Amino acid sequence: MTAKRPTAAVIGSGFGGLALAVRLQAAGVETTLVEQRDRPGGRAYVYEDEGFTFDAGPTIITAPHCLEELFEAGGRSMADYVELLPVTPFYRLYWEDGYRFDYSNDLELLDEQIARRSPRDVDGYHRFLRYTEDVFREGYEKLAHVPFLDFWSMIRVAPQLVKLKAYRSVYDVVASFVKDPHLRQVFSFHSLLVGGNPFSSSSIYTLIHQLERKWGVFFARGGTGAMVRALVRLFQDLGGTLRLDCPVEEILTRSGRVVGLAGGDGWSAEFDAVASNADVVHTYRELLRNEPAAAGTASRLLGRRYSMSLFVIYFGTRRRHPQLAHHDILFGPRYRELLDDIFEGPGLADDFSLYLHAPTLTDTSVAPEGCEAFYVLSPVPHLGKARIDWEVEGPRYRDRILDYLEGRYIPNLREDLVTTRILTPLDFQQVLNSHHGSAFSLEPILTQSAFFRVHNRDDRIGGLYFAGAGTHPGAGVPGVVNSAKATAGLILSDLGLVRSA
Repeated sequence: MTAKRPTAAVIGSGFGGLALAVRLQAAGVETTLVEQRDRPGGRAYVYEDEGFTFDAGPTIITAPHCLEELFEAGGRSMADYVELLPVTPFYRLYWEDGYRFDYSNDLELLDEQIARRSPRDVDGYHRFLRYTEDVFREGYEKLAHVPFLDFWSMIRVAPQLVKLKAYRSVYDVVASFVKDPHLRQVFSFHSLLVGGNPFSSSSIYTLIHQLERKWGVFFARGGTGAMVRALVRLFQDLGGTLRLDCPVEEILTRSGRVVGLAGGDGWSAEFDAVASNADVVHTYRELLRNEPAAAGTASRLLGRRYSMSLFVIYFGTRRRHPQLAHHDILFGPRYRELLDDIFEGPGLADDFSLYLHAPTLTDTSVAPEGCEAFYVLSPVPHLGKARIDWEVEGPRYRDRILDYLEGRYIPNLREDLVTTRILTPLDFQQVLNSHHGSAFSLEPILTQSAFFRVHNRDDRIGGLYFAGAGTHPGAGVPGVVNSAKATAGLILSDLGLVRSA
């Protein structure tokens, strides 16, 4: 007689949920992936209009090995499912005074650009590079996929964190090596990619610099959505079940242990384990509203600090713009002061800094022939920091940003527009259930990292697990995929199965 296979459900099909579902299914757990929207991806949703394909969320793929591991876990090759295209330069950075910097892993080119700007900073950059190598080795290679479940797990790594000055901010550490103000921005902006203010995020996040240098920056042919589709196909090839248009109404518990899920469409099912890739506050406050053991965690989470939100415009033009790079960082007139406004509010600043994504420069398939697909992102305060009526302010802010782009970077933009749509903090709150409309969940400061984030396995509710930006190690594609690796190991161990690779 064949023993019954253990079962698990994963709530939410973002990168973290997909990665976890793949690992569990590949290890022999009968896994159901439950998604509230009409297609998978979570923040990595895809919009299509007038022949343009717009990635709604993540556009930067780094550390491709952590994605390759998912296919290998299922005995497959990623190359058979999706193609990753290298992006060069990684980013092009612009300032309003006309200065421009091409950021890549070409050390000779970096040295030349630094020397032209500030000769004394060449040596400082090399010392910073050695520092990030140490941080990468200790913070990523050793700890990114390891769950922090008790305080002693934090104490064990504390001496190394102190040695690496993790108590200092990203900007403080960069400034200790590099003196030119523009170059300090070049090497400190990376924490914004995971929702962190460079002036308050732990210097451990300088490892992003080394992560990019080690493996490069990539774009999936067809867009980030193509990577989502590849992971869904892999999951289903392995026998996994995907339920779309199925919002989870409640995580069912009995005697302090998870027993299943109830969906808004009348669907319900029992599972041996349930993992949430949904927003952590939404999970504890709404999905576990009838579980007394969740109330304390929900209350504590309400008092935490959350990352900024985002305002995004997706737009297509009827002509190409080869003067740009694939990833463009457009710095405004202020840096520290603007970041203070973004992370603390209480309103919307008059100026902005922008991330402009032009994927057609790498992959022409995402736009009609001769056209360009764009996505421009402005970090803005989350709804708990600034009471902004985005239904009114959204169209105005869109027009301000498009006017700015036309005046400085994209000539004749208004005349060439084919399609536009916007995403505001309200969408993050109402569509993605993000607390305060935060785009990256808990802010990545030292006191909200590792053990101090939501644990990959709940301490009090049996059978409850987490993957995604709100748990260890945090946001970003490598972060949420590694969170899934840590969580899969816990689930498989608890179910008495072999730990996944």
